[in-house]
Amino acid sequence: MRVIMMVLGGTLLLSGCSLDPHYQRPSAPVPAAWPQGASYPATAQAHSPAEDIPWREVMVDDKLRQVVEMALSDNRDLRKAIADVEAARAQLGEQRATLLPTINAGIDGDRSRSLISGSDSTVLSSSYGASLSTSAFTLDLFGKNRSLTGAAREAYLSSAATATSTRLTLIADTATAWVALATARSNLTLARQTMESAGQSLAVTRSRLRNGVASAVDVAQAETVYQQARADVASALTTEAQDKNALDLLAGRPVPEALLPGDVASLSQAVKPVAAGISSAVLLRRPDVQAAEHTLKSANANIGAARAAFFPSITLTASNGLSSEALSSLFSGGAHVWSLAPSVSLPIFDGGANLSALRYAEAEKQGYVASYEKTVQTAFREVADALARKGTIDEQQAAQRDYVAAAERSYQLASNRYQAGVDTYLNVLDAQRTLYSARQSLFSLEQSRLDNLITLYNVLGGGGK
Repeated sequence: MRVIMMVLGGTLLLSGCSLDPHYQRPSAPVPAAWPQGASYPATAQAHSPAEDIPWREVMVDDKLRQVVEMALSDNRDLRKAIADVEAARAQLGEQRATLLPTINAGIDGDRSRSLISGSDSTVLSSSYGASLSTSAFTLDLFGKNRSLTGAAREAYLSSAATATSTRLTLIADTATAWVALATARSNLTLARQTMESAGQSLAVTRSRLRNGVASAVDVAQAETVYQQARADVASALTTEAQDKNALDLLAGRPVPEALLPGDVASLSQAVKPVAAGISSAVLLRRPDVQAAEHTLKSANANIGAARAAFFPSITLTASNGLSSEALSSLFSGGAHVWSLAPSVSLPIFDGGANLSALRYAEAEKQGYVASYEKTVQTAFREVADALARKGTIDEQQAAQRDYVAAAERSYQLASNRYQAGVDTYLNVLDAQRTLYSARQSLFSLEQSRLDNLITLYNVLGGGGK
């Protein structure tokens, strides 16, 4: 046992060296503050970073909350991400085990009858042994295993950050899909109302034709509008079904009808706004940025492991135990036996394999530096885009509401003029198409406003709580 303890003690004493390069986080290749200009809202210091605001305080509609909770419970992408974290944790444990010797316990016995030299007699001999042993344990003198363990640890942390990023994206995607379904339902209602109105107009125009106050051209034009409205209803039904399917996929199971949204206009208070603050340093706390940095740190540790391959390795095989000719006296009167067999291996010629491995590790790190910087740049662009949308959406919605009101007046005037016989039915149809398109655009803008609130919360790193 003393020999094994000596091996363990020597391991702890001799495993303090590391050849990892000094790690320094790359500077963020983005401005320190968010963009300013006519397209952007005025910025102010945020009371709380988005990542500190629980998603339930942002998604305040009760139906939406329940659908998001379904997704967090049953979404398969999130389950896969969580499983990947557990796999990375297991790999870390496996790699960490290489830092310590493997100790095995063994009991063996041998019993044989052999010929006595110089006679015809035989003798019966027995031997029994019990031992603790460590086999081919490599002392981590130059930190190779420590570096590989560090790389595995960073890979695990990267996987955990990726799972968090998947969770945040899932919350945002689910909320966005829920809002998209509300918009699809609004468009379906509008299409049905338009088809009903077009059907009534067609009936009236046919009646006017029979009474000699409308032309066959008017009837044909009314028929065209009605059939187009029928096609729009069919298309809107398809969109609604597809949006419902997309929501079910995100939720992991069919969303009950009771949790589905109404029309998009009823969701104006479903999502609360969050402030972006002033500094772009908040991006470094995003889980996808953290995942990219952990991957970079893992590559940095791999360089240390590649450097250690140039140095000698010392391998120990040791055993410590008891030996006796009788099993009954093995543990009471057995002889103490031990062995220690160190070996040293010094790389002399490997055809350039170690050098190539080091160059690969260094090049891989540079690639991950670029990936990290690109992740930060992408994050900055996502926030800047969301802020630009936030800065203009209110004005666009106000203009669109005025446009809808003007289109309604135009349609009413054109209808009155046609009824009075002072205008053609073509002008009525043009006004009707304009009004239909204007109302659709108003729905889309409300969807965009809600999507922007969701997106801004997501790209600022919100959703982890």
